[in-house]
Amino acid sequence: MKSKPYISVVVPVYGCNDSLRELYIRLSKELHQISENYEIILVNDCSHDDSWATILDLCSRDTRVKGLNLSRNFGQHFAITAGLEHSNGDWLVVMDCDLQDKPEEILNLYTKAKEGYDIVFAQRVDRADGYIKKLISKLFYRALAYFTDTNQDATIGNFGIYCRNAIRSVLAMQDRFRFFPTMIKWVGFNSTSIPVEHMQRLQSESSYTFRKLVHLGINTILTFSDKPLRLTVKFGLVLVLFSLIFTVYNIYRYIDGQIVEEGWTSLIISIWFLSGMIIFILGIIGLYVGRIFDNVKNRPLYIVKEKKNIDG
Repeated sequence: MKSKPYISVVVPVYGCNDSLRELYIRLSKELHQISENYEIILVNDCSHDDSWATILDLCSRDTRVKGLNLSRNFGQHFAITAGLEHSNGDWLVVMDCDLQDKPEEILNLYTKAKEGYDIVFAQRVDRADGYIKKLISKLFYRALAYFTDTNQDATIGNFGIYCRNAIRSVLAMQDRFRFFPTMIKWVGFNSTSIPVEHMQRLQSESSYTFRKLVHLGINTILTFSDKPLRLTVKFGLVLVLFSLIFTVYNIYRYIDGQIVEEGWTSLIISIWFLSGMIIFILGIIGLYVGRIFDNVKNRPLYIVKEKKNIDG
């Protein structure tokens, strides 16, 4: 008789202390329907509340709950990486800690995966977020799709179930910047998605501010695409073309006697415009050079300050 699978659930934790106990209860109930062999890995990303104390208490009550306490706030996707690297499951679930991702959907994800899929994404068809956040998210994914030349779906986030081979491939990626949804899509494998119910946030607001989303978008584009560099080349060629046309036009006007005095205004406008474009293009190149600088430093992706129920 084939043994039941080992399921790992990785949850990055930040500012969700009020929901952790309910999350544990609902996860335990749901995972029991799939297998007795499971682990719940809660990664505290230096949360400003008492999340780590709650995680320690849950770990003391159930050894299948495992805790990682990072030394500082590294970011959600680095916390996910930490949890994945300390996981042991044949199948791995990644989800948020605020209960917008329903633990009760895990069985549906696993059932779909058993049809022969390596990856099953949870598709939040009807997102329980405000209009502004949904609009910003849609714009973010459209920009990401354009600059990375990939298909991006604003209804799909971290939540899903992934086979061990897919996660092993993600962890093998040496990128110093991590964005889990793009990375798990990049590795390929046989994937699908199923619609899931998306719940209202228990806490007051998301930790992702507009500024953080812009920063996330820029870093993701710089990490997964060189399209901004290619666009600057195309833009430079367009400028050269217009300059040639403008030059020919002015030579014609000069020969025709239409130009009597040289224009000071057009000269100044040209200088300022071209200077601005040069600085802009150098800035884009500088961002890529900065990304190379971050990579060659080879610093650890995260630092674990404390572990609970985890060997090594």
